[in-house]
Amino acid sequence: MSARAGAGEARRAQGAAPDRPRRLRLRAWLADHRDAAAGSLRRLAREPLSGLMTLAVIGIALALPAGLHVLLANAQAVTGGWQGEARLSLFLERTVAEEEARALARRLRARPEVRAVRVVTPAEALAEFRALSGFGEALDALDGNPLPAVLVVTPAVEDPDALAALAGRLRALPEVELAQLDLEWVRRLHAMLALARRGVAVVAALLAAAVLLVVGNTIRLEIQNRREEIVVAKLIGATDGFIRRPFLYSGLWHGLLGAALAWLLVAGALALLAGPAARLAALYGSAWRPAGLDGGATAALLAGGAALGLAGAWLAVARHLREIEPA
Repeated sequence: MSARAGAGEARRAQGAAPDRPRRLRLRAWLADHRDAAAGSLRRLAREPLSGLMTLAVIGIALALPAGLHVLLANAQAVTGGWQGEARLSLFLERTVAEEEARALARRLRARPEVRAVRVVTPAEALAEFRALSGFGEALDALDGNPLPAVLVVTPAVEDPDALAALAGRLRALPEVELAQLDLEWVRRLHAMLALARRGVAVVAALLAAAVLLVVGNTIRLEIQNRREEIVVAKLIGATDGFIRRPFLYSGLWHGLLGAALAWLLVAGALALLAGPAARLAALYGSAWRPAGLDGGATAALLAGGAALGLAGAWLAVARHLREIEPA
């Protein structure tokens, strides 16, 4: 029994033997990355003035598209209410009775593309026209009420093409004589928002390229300043990956900290504008308040900054480390 147990322990020891060097290599690899990340951060802290200047440039470059994104999001939030105010007026046939108009309104409310329907009876339409037109005496001379019943439909869709399709379907109803929908301002609004989104994307791409250049130039200068150290490391057998690692982490820190600074700049600008914006909204009877970067946008900003810093460092290291070789 003890012999079999000893044989089993020997087999387990033989199986575990190859795993031990693998675990040791993984532990050493993680320790190298930890040391490279901490060392590059300490090196950045040792030169606060130049580091802050570089971070300020990166932060401002990233804050511009982030601020434009916030501005566009707030504009969409404000104009979302305007888009929801699109109305489709259905002028019914004169032969349609009031109860038939209300029954048609109930059928329309059951449609998924319709948010609400308001019935305007001929009497209500005449009273509203009398109050707004100023032709009360002329209306008194008429034998009867010439106005038909009207259904004011609030669509649940906002896209101009969907609104036009809804108007076409409702216009084909047998009870409807005329369907009136003003789509021009909706189309203009959507076109302006689409143009603004495209402009933000173009500005973001240009400033992302600027961040790449700033980080790449910073890493290039760091490589030149540590040229002798790199030569000595290559002489004693250091691999390219080992030499490259601190510079990559340096670019990562620059991008990540620059993105954090960009977030602070955007938040500070919103804090300065929140009061005047709230007072302006109150003058129009609105409780709207400007919104800042949400969690998803903040994560995208930080991740994008870190990725741009890492990419800029990689481009600089891939080009300039090849030029440094021991004599």
